[in-house]
Amino acid sequence: MFTGIVEALARVVKVEREQSNIHFTLESPVAKKLHVDQSLCHDGVCLTVVEADRENGRYKVTAVQETLDRSNLKTWEAGTEVNLERSMKMDGRFDGHIVQGHVDQTAVCTKVEDLEGSWKFTFSYDPTVGNITVEKGSISVNGVSLTVVDSGSDFFSVAIIPYTYEVTNFHQFREGSVVNLEFDVIGKYIARLLKLYLEDK
Repeated sequence: MFTGIVEALARVVKVEREQSNIHFTLESPVAKKLHVDQSLCHDGVCLTVVEADRENGRYKVTAVQETLDRSNLKTWEAGTEVNLERSMKMDGRFDGHIVQGHVDQTAVCTKVEDLEGSWKFTFSYDPTVGNITVEKGSISVNGVSLTVVDSGSDFFSVAIIPYTYEVTNFHQFREGSVVNLEFDVIGKYIARLLKLYLEDK
């Protein structure tokens, strides 16, 4: 489990394809603390460390086809910056919201507004998948816990403070950028239960 509070950026240094899987080698200051079998959230995707090279600050993770189909990982290449978060500690503060590291779908950035001190990003997504947002609700964008500002049936916007803009890969987003979304897990359960209830009526 994660909280959507990004610890550091990682950089992809190598991409290797093996049948339907892709192995990514990344480097990050956090890598010196990692070990094999550890779970990390990469742009909102929970991946397992399969190799750890602490001496050189690098590690390797593997993405299977299901992950590639649901996320933007298939677009990663050498040099791609990735938001990184280690799993939460039970004795730590819960500063964001519940993030499972299970991406629901991707979205496309449709607008970036410089508000002279903050930024407002608008994203559109396919509503036929069944996910929704609500104003002031929680959303995970590339693994970053954020509060929804505007909410529509197929779009939403978020406001980004300078700190978040600098320490995450939000500073790279442009119109057309594809991002990973994880919708609020509590909201998903409520929506699912309500749908089942209405179908029984």
